[in-house]
Formats: sequence, C-alpha cells, structure tokens
Amino acid sequence: MDDERLTFKEMCAAFDVTPRTLRYYEYIELLQPHREGRSRFYGPRERARMKLILRGRKFGFALEDIRQWLLIYEKEGTEAQMRTWVTMADGQLEELAEQRRQLDEAMAELQKLRDDTAAAIASDKG
Repeated sequence: MDDERLTFKEMCAAFDVTPRTLRYYEYIELLQPHREGRSRFYGPRERARMKLILRGRKFGFALEDIRQWLLIYEKEGTEAQMRTWVTMADGQLEELAEQRRQLDEAMAELQKLRDDTAAAIASDKG
C-alpha cells in the first residue's frame, strides 16, 4: 500500500503544483489526504481527484464548480456526475467561444493598427 501513496512533496512534484496550491486544495476540501502525525499521504483516490482538478482548471472551470462536481460524484454516483459534467462543459464551451470571439476581435484590431502604422512609416520614408 505504501507504494501507492505519495508524500506531500511527491504529490507537488508529480502534479507540478506548489505546496501552497496543494494546501489550498486541501483547505477548500478538494483533497483529503490520509494523515499520520504531521505527514500527509495521497493515495489513488486523491491522485485521481487531483487529475480531475487540474483538468478542470485547464478548461477554465472555477474551483467551486470542480468542488461541487466532485461532491456530486461522491454522493450521487457516476451517472449524476456525468450529467452534471455535460451541463458544466456546455456552459464552459460557450464561455470559451465568447473568449475566442473577443480575442479574435482584439487581434484583428491590433493587426490593423500595426499594419496602418507600418504603412505610415513606409509612406513617410518614400
């Protein structure tokens, strides 16, 4: 069993997170490591949860959304979790599409300003 457990330091290294981040995830109850004295150990459950947390963060989900999703999984089972995930993913996809639209618009404006400025420089030299 000890082979399956990671120490606090190993968990930080395995998931490339800071000690502060890991402690915060514990504080807001996303992770609940096994404690032996002052030591913390992270088993397969906590590692799986950490993968889901980091994936959720990568996709732009708020930690509270991720926490709620993990709570649903523990209380209502896999189907309820998947249904919730689909709803959350739909909302996040809409949000990301809007962010992309705004980014595309900003890039187009910046490109036009850059091109206009470059053209002005070129015409001043000519």
